[in-house]
Formats: sequence, C-alpha cells, structure tokens
Amino acid sequence: MPRTWTSEMTTLTDSATGRTIRQLTAIGNNVHLYFTENSFDAVEPAIIFLSDRASGEDRAPHEDPRYNVFRLDLVSGEIMQLTDEPEGVHSVTKTPDSRIIVYIVGNRVRAFDTATGVATTIYEETDPFSLGAPSIAPNRRYVAFCRNEQVDVPRGPNYSGFKESFYRIKDGRVTIAYLDGSQAFDVWRDTHWLGHFQFCPVDATLGSFCHEGPWHLVTQRIWLLDVVARAAVPCFRQTEEDSVGHEFWTQDGLIVFDNRGPGHDGTITSHRAQAVAVDVAVKSTASTSFRPYVGLANRRGDVIRRIDMPYYTNHYHASPDATRLVGDDVDDLVLIDISGNEARLETLVRNHGTSWHTQSSHCHPTWSWDGSRILYASDRDGRVNLYLVEL
Repeated sequence: MPRTWTSEMTTLTDSATGRTIRQLTAIGNNVHLYFTENSFDAVEPAIIFLSDRASGEDRAPHEDPRYNVFRLDLVSGEIMQLTDEPEGVHSVTKTPDSRIIVYIVGNRVRAFDTATGVATTIYEETDPFSLGAPSIAPNRRYVAFCRNEQVDVPRGPNYSGFKESFYRIKDGRVTIAYLDGSQAFDVWRDTHWLGHFQFCPVDATLGSFCHEGPWHLVTQRIWLLDVVARAAVPCFRQTEEDSVGHEFWTQDGLIVFDNRGPGHDGTITSHRAQAVAVDVAVKSTASTSFRPYVGLANRRGDVIRRIDMPYYTNHYHASPDATRLVGDDVDDLVLIDISGNEARLETLVRNHGTSWHTQSSHCHPTWSWDGSRILYASDRDGRVNLYLVEL
C-alpha cells in the first residue's frame, strides 16, 4: 500500500487583503512544480508536488533534500507518496491530468504511470552531460529536455555559478526520448548553455528553449524549435537594451516573456539584490528611457502584445484566458489585470515570506487550470511549504 499522511492543512487570513490562505503542508520540505509546468491536476482537485517527508532526514532547503513525488487531495488534505526513488528526484513534469509523471533521478529520465504504478527509465545519460528539466509533448508520445556539457563551476544557493556556467558551457543540446523507451536522439545542438525546454501545449512538433545565463549578457534568450525540421528561429528578436527571460506558454499556445531592460540579470538573492548585475538594484532601472514590460508572442515568434509595467515582478504565470497574471514581487504576491490597455495591479498576498535563498524556496506562483486557485511556495518557517489562495 502507498504511504499516506493525513491532512496538514491550516487556514490563514492575510491581514492586509483579507484573503483566506490555506497552508497545505507542514512536514519537511514541500516544493511544487516549476512555474513553467503546473502542479494542479486538470481533472481532479489535487496537486502533484515534491517532498522529502519520507527521506528519514531533516535537511534545510539548501542542503539537497532527497525528494520524491507526492499527490495531495485538495478536499481531504490527504497526501499520498507516488514514487520511492532512494536517490531522490528532481525536475518533475506531468501531463495535465497527472496520468504520466516524468522526472530525473541521477543520470536517468524516468516516466511514472499513476494508473499502473509502474516507473520506467526512458533515457540514461552515458556522456559527461547534465540533464535539464523534461517536457512532455501534448501527443504523449515523447519528452524533450536540454543536455549541457558538465563544467567545473561553483554550485550552491543564490545563483552560485550562474555567470561562470554561461561562459564555460559551449555544448548544449535538445534531446527527445520516447515515452516507451524505444529511442532517443538529439534534435538540436548549440554552442550555448541551453535550458527551459517547453513543448507548445497545442503542437507536439513545436517547442521553445532558451540560451541560459544572466539576462543582460544573453543576446538572444528565447528560441522556437521545430522538432521535425530540427530548425530553430528566434522568438522576439532582442536589441541591445533588452534583458529577457522567464518565458512560458499559455494554454492556447502563446509565449509570455518578461523584459526588464538593461542592467538586469533575471535573479534575486536572499540579500534582496541581483546575483550578477550588482550595480542595478532589484526593481530599479538602469535606463530612464526603458519601461519594463510583459510581452506575448505567437508561434512564429512575433510579438503581438506589449503590456508596460510600473515595475517588474520575479516570475509571472497566466490565467487560463491570459487576461490576468500572478507575479511574485520581492515581498508580496500581486495580481495583474492585462485585459485592457494598461496593467492594473493589486496585492494578492502581503509578505509571502520566502527567503529567495534557493530555487526551491522561490514562490513560483501558478494558476490552476480553471483559474480558480493560485499555488505558491515559501520557506518563511525555515522549510519550504505550499500555500493555496482561492480566487
């Protein structure tokens, strides 16, 4: 029988907004899927997340907790362990209905079928390459992920090694592996550090990836990849002033991206500062002529909308109809109405309490598939836990 935990849910009230917040977890570290993915189940009231609660260890978020994959019922609060990988897992993705979950264990990409309970290895790395986060094609036949040559750089919290990796990695690839484990092959090879591969949710032949690194040093961040033709084209052609990143697909196949302007590296550290572009303060601007904005691009890479912002937030995620965004500001979560000509901001949660010390403790707020809930993470009590806001 799978191991289960009874409900740990408690209810909080935001003193500034009056909104009700549910803390969903309370044991160990609990991390939802990255903001380019979606922890919510599209069919049932549940989320898929990572936790180290079954590891038998008590580690801080920066001490490499050994995570496995769990399911939380949002009605009963019951938590069920789905995977039991002794090495621990990371870089988890899934299908919207949570039927298939794909994750990385060591040098292997594994696929878990939640209906049968069977996990299989679909790719094993045998060369000196590091595996990036996988993405499942909407036809559910294959996954793709970035692979980058291993280089000797510092590792640790607060983006340690971020700049060094950008300069040292000269061999980055996008690889496809079939979910039945029958074959795997490279569909793109580049001379840059590659990351953030994401399939278009409505086209199994199209994906996006990025040239990773400090945003102000990367000259062309977002690329669209035709996995059949094995051809890449730039999405939103950058100019000298642009510092672009945190791109993600909307449910109907648009790409949302964040442009902060010159002097921004895309980071925030536990010192409430940037990690690389230290001469420019967080939320400030290095150019009086540039206003930060959110852009929406189509599947050809053409920008079809630009929404100027009074200031940037650290990560954005879009509602199902892409008329609203949620963003994690330095201290607060904000709702952003982009349905009109001007962005309208309101505070969703006052003082989310994250330390910004590790990637796992970043808020990374994400919208549910139906737009009724927002999930986020915080290590306000020293361990990462999950919080839910009903809209």
